[in-house]
Amino acid sequence: MAMPILIIGESGSGKTASLRNFKKGEIYIFEVAGKELPFKNDFDNFVKQRATYDDIKKITLAAAAKKPGAVKTWVIDDSQYLMAFESFARAKETGYSKNVDLAKNFKDLIDFVITALPRDWTVYFLHHLAVDENTGVRHAKTLGKMLDNQLTVEGMFTMVLMTNVLQGKYTFITHNLDGLSTVKSPIGMFADNEIDNDLKVVDRKVRDYYGWDKPASPAKEDK
Repeated sequence: MAMPILIIGESGSGKTASLRNFKKGEIYIFEVAGKELPFKNDFDNFVKQRATYDDIKKITLAAAAKKPGAVKTWVIDDSQYLMAFESFARAKETGYSKNVDLAKNFKDLIDFVITALPRDWTVYFLHHLAVDENTGVRHAKTLGKMLDNQLTVEGMFTMVLMTNVLQGKYTFITHNLDGLSTVKSPIGMFADNEIDNDLKVVDRKVRDYYGWDKPASPAKEDK
């Protein structure tokens, strides 16, 4: 059971830049939008040619089967474009079934992360946000009411962080302070309500909190 983690924010608010402190071999990035990364790097685990649902599932399953040495930190950058690009590709189709497929394919990806990948893996969904016109709540951007009303995407994530930019300082919001966002994090994981937008630090916090990288206790001998 891998842990999907949602990072929401406006374009240019530091979501992708938060990967800057990872080193070669520590992370695998699926670049859905096909963009270059906004910082110099020597990453070799990087799919930047419009990564698809099939790419994500095929590559992660192959890595999970290859032990030891598999990368444990994965990123789906601009994950909302998985829905958007599928919607544009099927723009001429009519009928409600298309919308059902768009919603189901994204939900199935989250289910896949949770059920098919190893327990000590983190999978970050870097995702644009939207603002509800009626309530003002900032939430993950989707393509319709099925994901928003019938599912609530954030409900499938234990942790949702939101980017913030103020006077040139880029941060993550870790707790929901005003009820106008879907931000949440496990109790006691973060002491501060706002932290530097460094996803490597966040990943270390997650692993320490759940004790994933602790060596297994030696078996006690029978007396």
